[in-house]
Amino acid sequence: MRTVATIADVRAQVARARAGGQRIAFVPTMGFLHEGHLALVDEAHRLGGFVVMSIFVNPLQFGPTEDLARYPRDPAGDSAKAERRGIHLLFTPSADEMYPPGRAVTVVPRRLDERWEGAIRPGHFAGVLTVVAKLFGIVQPDVAVFGQKDIQQATLVRAMVRDLDMNLAIVVAPTVRESDGLALSSRNSYLLPDERRRALVLSRALRAVERAWRGGMTVGAELTRVGDKELATEPAVRPDYFALVDPDGLEPVGRATTGTIALVAARVGATRLIDNLILGA
Repeated sequence: MRTVATIADVRAQVARARAGGQRIAFVPTMGFLHEGHLALVDEAHRLGGFVVMSIFVNPLQFGPTEDLARYPRDPAGDSAKAERRGIHLLFTPSADEMYPPGRAVTVVPRRLDERWEGAIRPGHFAGVLTVVAKLFGIVQPDVAVFGQKDIQQATLVRAMVRDLDMNLAIVVAPTVRESDGLALSSRNSYLLPDERRRALVLSRALRAVERAWRGGMTVGAELTRVGDKELATEPAVRPDYFALVDPDGLEPVGRATTGTIALVAARVGATRLIDNLILGA
């Protein structure tokens, strides 16, 4: 594995790999790597010959009251995990490298950011799309792999690639979970033991909705009530939303079908967690 910190070095290494006939697969991350990230690497290996990972805690996607300074970081551990998983090129830029003085352009989404995470975290997705667009321009991958856990992010990235005619494929890999059902997340490290136990209600609520749907319940409002009822079994968990949405526009559905997404976000203590489930997947 080669580790570089400048855009020029990334481009040089990718150009060398491409000249050798290799397909470029890209996994963008914010680091503090866990098995969820590494599963994306496995998918990238399946899709491309030369695998690039970026680790960059992107300041643009954090609001003024959010946890940028507190966000967990482990550069040495991340490097070791990336190398063991077979990453060929690790890109670890500084904020100055990514955002030099004089930056005048931001990628601003329309519509898809108006609900759910976008409503709760204003400006978040403009920060996400701006950094992802820059990374795509730097790495020039043939394919990029994202995780299903951040389904609204993946949906917006797909829309950006389509609408801005970017020449790459977006692959969304399934969420990786602990044996008890908790979706892997870097923010899980914030949870106290009792909070972690309570956080399991998110995946229980999603599974309750899936069971109800498989049992014949299809009305979106009724399925939402099933999720809300399960969440209420943990009063210390404070939901931001629970919804059944369509996979393209993320709009609430009147009737759930195969492919409908159940979304949940909640605060467990001081930690905010998100999760989702695709019905019939």
